[in-house]
Amino acid sequence: MARPFSELNEQEILALAINAEEDDSRIYGQFAERLKADYPETAKTLLVMRDEELGHAHRLMETFRASHGESLPFIRRQDVKGFLTRKPLWLSRLLTVDQVRKEVETMEYEARNFYEAASKRTSNLSVRKLLNELALVEASHVEMAAGFRESMEKRGVLDVERETERRMFILQYIQPGLAGLMDGSVSTLAPVFAAAFATRDSHDAFLVGMAASIGAGISMGFAEALSDDGVISGRGHPYIRGTICGLMTTLGGIGHTLPFLISGFAVAMAVAVAVVAVELAVIAWIRHRYMDTPLLAATFQVVVGGVLVFITGILIGSA
Repeated sequence: MARPFSELNEQEILALAINAEEDDSRIYGQFAERLKADYPETAKTLLVMRDEELGHAHRLMETFRASHGESLPFIRRQDVKGFLTRKPLWLSRLLTVDQVRKEVETMEYEARNFYEAASKRTSNLSVRKLLNELALVEASHVEMAAGFRESMEKRGVLDVERETERRMFILQYIQPGLAGLMDGSVSTLAPVFAAAFATRDSHDAFLVGMAASIGAGISMGFAEALSDDGVISGRGHPYIRGTICGLMTTLGGIGHTLPFLISGFAVAMAVAVAVVAVELAVIAWIRHRYMDTPLLAATFQVVVGGVLVFITGILIGSA
């Protein structure tokens, strides 16, 4: 069970502070390592903060050794009530650069509050002096973290980092999602409508569409995940890309499959054709919005491809 902060003695408070500073320095180091290639200015600030956190830990160790000897109690933030739960480092790898900045600001704000409260819990003047000094330093870190954006905005760095973040978002999420949506929406048209025109039965068309959509989703998901580990290309974790691509492929196929739940074949076919038109329009818009493709060109490319596959399905199904 986590203990109330009010129950900690001076030794435990110092030990907790040492552990917290070491943890934060590791987190900042991990953030900086992950961001240094694409966001060098943010990474540079994080490295400065990492080194300062380590310096704080060493000062705290010296103060503990002078007052309490060499035996350091083992106590961590999660052992004390009131601390915010730190995100595990593996999860922190998924944060965007803006989320990292907000996380750092939150961490420093909590550290300042901790030192302010801790300084009131000791009667040792040298320990109290150190804790008050660290509270002031952490307060400056809060301002530094909050000033990330304003400082980089003035220097024009933030525009560069925003463009980098946009590019990474497109590489890691939009591209695999768009590839899946296009494959699911277009490639499943032929089997679904071929089955529909061959059987004139909505139920049969629905079963074929579901099989084609889910099968294509699994195939595309594995293909995307195995195609690139993302280390050199910067396209992100392969399993995340594969999941996005697989889900969007399945979604693209299921969209024009669901209308065949309608028992009336003519009505189901009309609704399915309308859904196909919407799907193709959405794909064209995404290509225009994120891939910098002119809207007319994107629409022409998508519609021509979709119509050719659609006609192929009808011709095969009607043969």
